Amino acid sequence: MSSSRHADVQGSLLLVDDDHQVLESMADWLRDQGFAVDTATGQAEAVERLTAKGYDLLLCDIRLQDGDGFDVLEQALRRRPGMQVILLTGYGNADSAIDAIRAGAFDYLTKPLIDDELLMAIERALSQKKVLAENTALKQKLDRKHGMGHIVGSDQRMMRVFDIIESVADTRATVLVTGESGTGKSLLARAIHTRSDRRSGPFVEVACGALPENLLESELFGHVAGAFTGAVSNKVGKFLQADGGTIFLDEIGTATPAMQVKLLRVLQELAFEAVGGSETHRVDVRVVLATNEDLAKNVADGSFRQDLYYRINVINLEIPPLRGRSSDIPLLARKFLDEVREDANRPNVEGFSDDAVAAMQRYNWPGNVRELQNVVERCVLLSRGNVIGLHDLPPEMRLPGLTGGGGSTGYTGQSLKEALEGPERAIILEVLELNQWNRNETADQLGINRTTLYKKMKRLGLEDRAPAVG
Repeated sequence: MSSSRHADVQGSLLLVDDDHQVLESMADWLRDQGFAVDTATGQAEAVERLTAKGYDLLLCDIRLQDGDGFDVLEQALRRRPGMQVILLTGYGNADSAIDAIRAGAFDYLTKPLIDDELLMAIERALSQKKVLAENTALKQKLDRKHGMGHIVGSDQRMMRVFDIIESVADTRATVLVTGESGTGKSLLARAIHTRSDRRSGPFVEVACGALPENLLESELFGHVAGAFTGAVSNKVGKFLQADGGTIFLDEIGTATPAMQVKLLRVLQELAFEAVGGSETHRVDVRVVLATNEDLAKNVADGSFRQDLYYRINVINLEIPPLRGRSSDIPLLARKFLDEVREDANRPNVEGFSDDAVAAMQRYNWPGNVRELQNVVERCVLLSRGNVIGLHDLPPEMRLPGLTGGGGSTGYTGQSLKEALEGPERAIILEVLELNQWNRNETADQLGINRTTLYKKMKRLGLEDRAPAVG
């Protein structure tokens, strides 16, 4: 073997061969290439080293005096699952190569080894190990993000939801998640998946309300080429993609009567045919559904099938609206603040003032948790200070009449138009001052066009309050 050094190739290797001369010669050459190399002369010594230490790569001869390279491979994969293995042999054939790959080896090389061939195999094996490690780290990050730890709530109703998830996560029971838009139904569905024994399988989400019936059927069950105009090739549906994992059907209340019949069958039998196809596909899938509609009411008025309702309402998780769990608002706001600070590189924003938190707790939150997340993101991005104050919140959250605070002052004989002028003038003035009387920014923040703002300023006597420029 030549002695040219590849300084950019690095990794820890265990080299196993019962020929001492070959072992030492190859080990020295590999060290010259920049690798950290340990050696073993047989199966027993190799297993001992693998037990004591982890390596990036195992290079092992198949024929050993005290055992077999396939046995070392098996022990290596059991003790060090993330390690790559390349088997070496002087008696190679196609069947042995296939057996090695099936047994879990990354590659299978035949002696005498060619320098560049060996280096290329090692580089590919180490690159594969790096990709697998990155995928594992990403999956762990996603599990942390979408698992139970990511769902914040100390409200008693939320605690009951968490308890039910823990109880049913590992079962195959169908789960129906109900709640208003923006309450976090999708997040809860992901949490069920990541807490289950299906976590290593796929999680497939389908927004049923976003597709017309004909496209939804193709999306869920797939289609064969020629099934309809534009179906030029076969398509795998979401149910088949979710095999071995979880499928989440959002907005299930929008399904048409015809689609409800098809869903009932697949939920009962876990079997279906692709659109235009005759082959019956069977899947092993956990089904989680969600809706913001009152399905019991829909059953009563005939727009939702009763048998389907009973089939999907095995386990019902009802998420309370945010306005009904104000004690969770500071916790959620803090969590969103930390996330936005990291993503937007705004570490200087440290928290919320007491009056800002109080205003957020008074507010009605028609958009629920999603609206709170958007408000916090906006505040972090636009705030000029270290603490988000009342003045940083959207105007509608600072108006007592809308947030639920302030109380009634009683009727004073004014017309409705006159009564609204006071709060309207105060809000516009505050936003103008916040934006240093920049009319464009103020109009954008208030959600009105610039001409409307000018007319309101003139009507409310705010034009005269503008600071002189010069």
